[in-house]
Amino acid sequence: MSKQIKVACSPLTNTIYAGTTIKGGTMFGANKQDVTMDCLIAVVEHCLKFGTTVQIMKQDGTVDFEIDVRDLRGDTK
Repeated sequence: MSKQIKVACSPLTNTIYAGTTIKGGTMFGANKQDVTMDCLIAVVEHCLKFGTTVQIMKQDGTVDFEIDVRDLRGDTK
């Protein structure tokens, strides 16, 4: 069975890392990678394709977060 990849934001550096974990999933192993820009770009692309504000909700339906992306590039693709 292959190890699962985890993605998380470091509370110390605000860097988003991806990699395998150790110690029961509480720490990244030695080969973690900084994927901050890749993650942010993926979220922007997802939100633009979604077409409206994306809401992150708890299981009970309470909204925890909203993500609203505006395209400021000015091009008309």
